[in-house]
Parts: sequence; C-alpha cells; structure tokens
Amino acid sequence: MKLVRYADRPDLLERRYVELSLPTFPEYMHHNEPGSRFWGRLYERFPEFQLALLDGDALAAECHAVPVHWDGTTAGLPEGWDAAFVDGMTSDREPTALSALAISVHPSRQGQQLSSRMIGAFRDAAREAGLEHVIAPVRPTLKARYPLIPIERYVLWRRADGSHFDPWLRIHERVGGEILAPCPRSMFMQAPAAEWEQWIGMPLPEDGEYVFPGALAPLVVRDGIGTHVEPNVWVRHSPG
Repeated sequence: MKLVRYADRPDLLERRYVELSLPTFPEYMHHNEPGSRFWGRLYERFPEFQLALLDGDALAAECHAVPVHWDGTTAGLPEGWDAAFVDGMTSDREPTALSALAISVHPSRQGQQLSSRMIGAFRDAAREAGLEHVIAPVRPTLKARYPLIPIERYVLWRRADGSHFDPWLRIHERVGGEILAPCPRSMFMQAPAAEWEQWIGMPLPEDGEYVFPGALAPLVVRDGIGTHVEPNVWVRHSPG
C-alpha cells in the first residue's frame, strides 16, 4: 500500500466520496455548513494534508486535515470540528497544529489497523510541515448507542482493563494519543424537518426530540426546523 496526495490523483476525488465517505459517515453529516462551503478547496489550499491510501489502485483509506493556530492549552482548543475547519480555512494566524477533519477506511478493510496508519500519516504530515501538535475532534463510534448520555460522562467510561470504553478513542490512545477534553458542540446542523426525514430515513411527525440511527445526540425539532449538535472528543498526538 502507498499514500498519495489527492492533488496528485484528481481522478480519485469522485471515487473517494462514493467508496469511502458515504459508507463511513451518516448521510446527514454530508450536509453541514463548513463542509459544504470549504471541502472542495482543501485539495488546492492544503494538498499535503489530504491523503489517500492505495492498495494497487483500490482506495483502502483516506485522511483529511487543516492547519490551525492552537496555543497548546485545553482552554485554547477550538469549540469543535466546525470551528477548527473554519479557522483553518479563514484565519490569518500562524498555524501551530494540524487538526484532523476525517479518517475513512473502506468497509472491506476495517479491522486491518488502517485507521492507526492514517493517524500516523497525520503525525508525519504535521512534522514535515513544522507543526507542533496534531489535534483531532474524534467522533466516538459507540456513542451512537448512547445518544442520551452527555459526552462529558461518556468520555470518562473505561473498561475493566483501564482501556477506553470507546473503540475509536481506544485506538487513538493505543498509538499515543492523549484525551484532552470533550467538545459538546463540535458540529452544528440545522435544516427543515423535511430534509432531515430524507437524510435519516424516518418520519418526524411533530416537534420534539428524536433519537435516530447513527446519531451521537438527539435531533431537536422546533417549528418544523431540526437542529442537531454533535459532540466529539479532543485528542492530541505528537507529530511523528
């Protein structure tokens, strides 16, 4: 397998969405505002941080990130995924950290430690760019089974052996990551209930709070408008 920059293989861009992004993330996450506004510009603005892992010509995994300014303190972390993305694409401040946006692994390749390899790719890219830190607003995978539990409590859950309860956070820790803090307002999404019905595949007959498959927190519908605020967890890695 080899890592390539998407900027050097533009033929992979259409494939990556269908083969990696769509199977990895729930449909509604493809309609958030910063992603819709900035995603296409990543490959020209920061090509060194948008990488694909190829096995022959098959897409096995990918990672995306933006450089941001971070002072190294927990208090100085961006509010979450949205804020880091916007800061990376619009701020004039000197970047000091690489903020992960996404890691995707092809469904047929999951369980082969490719996610660990892509974390390593972030670390290597940050080191080569002279950045001091790698930070990631991690989307804990098992949180979708516990959407009513606040992220501030979920992040504290541990297994009997001391490893983290959540498998994605467990992988980050296993390769040297440090959990810094929960970010309860990482990704904000708001749209008419009719659009949410299409995205999540279930009717929303009236105003109220709804739990739906794949969500880490409930969807709140008020006056026909659905609002979803996704929580994540900030994790720090040292550059490779």
